[in-house]
Amino acid sequence: MLLAHGFTQTAQSWSLVQQLLRARGFDDSKAIDLPGHGSAGDVRADLWGSADHLVAAGGRTTYIGYSMGGRVSLHAALAHPDVVERLVLIGATAGIDNVDARAQRRTDDELLADRIETIGVEAFIDEWLQNPLFAGLTPNQALREDRLHNTADGLASSLRLAGTGTQAPLWDRLIEISCPVLLLVGQQDQKFRAIAERMATALPNAELLAIGDAGHSVHLEQPERTVDALIDWLKPK
Repeated sequence: MLLAHGFTQTAQSWSLVQQLLRARGFDDSKAIDLPGHGSAGDVRADLWGSADHLVAAGGRTTYIGYSMGGRVSLHAALAHPDVVERLVLIGATAGIDNVDARAQRRTDDELLADRIETIGVEAFIDEWLQNPLFAGLTPNQALREDRLHNTADGLASSLRLAGTGTQAPLWDRLIEISCPVLLLVGQQDQKFRAIAERMATALPNAELLAIGDAGHSVHLEQPERTVDALIDWLKPK
C-alpha cells in the first residue's frame, strides 16, 4: 500500500495507521511526502505531476489518499491505470464542476498561499486547524508538530499548483477507472459524504463506507476503524 497525506501534513501523519496495519500482518505499507511537503518541500508539481511523483515511489500497488492525497491518487489512477491496482479515497473529491465556484476557489487558494507567505508556517497551521473540517481532531490527532516540518514556500506552491481550484473536474472521467475503489468518509462530514455518494454512482467498481464518530480526517479521528475497514475491503471476496 502507498499512503498519500493531506495538505499541510507529511508522510509521518500515517504512522499510527501503519503501526496498526503492521499489528494486523500488513507490513508492506509505504507513506511518502507529496510535492511542497516534508522532504519534498522543494518539489514543484501540479496534480498530474504529483501523480507521477506518487507512482514513481509506489509502483504497482494499492493507493490510499486522504483529501489532497486522495485527489493526487485519483489522478494517478487515471494517468497510470497499469500500476494502480486498487484505490482508496478518504475525504476526497473529483473536483469542482461549477465554473464560477471553481474560479472562486482558485482565487481563495491564491489568497491563502499569500497568507502563508505573509505570516509563516507556525501561525498559518494554527489558523488552518481552526477550520471546521478539523473540529473533531484532538490536539494529539491534529499532529501540529508534524505539520510544522513544512515550509511557507512549499505549502504556498502546493496551493497554487495543486489546490482544488486548479483541478480540472474529473467527474466525466471516473468511468475510466476500472480498478476497485473504496470511498471512506466520516459520517459527520456531510460535504464530503455527499461528494463520495456522487463518486460512488459514477465509478464502475466502487464501495462507499461512512465511519461513525468521525469528520473529515477519518484516519486520524478513528484510526482503528479505518484500518478495520481497509483490511476488510482488501480481503478476497
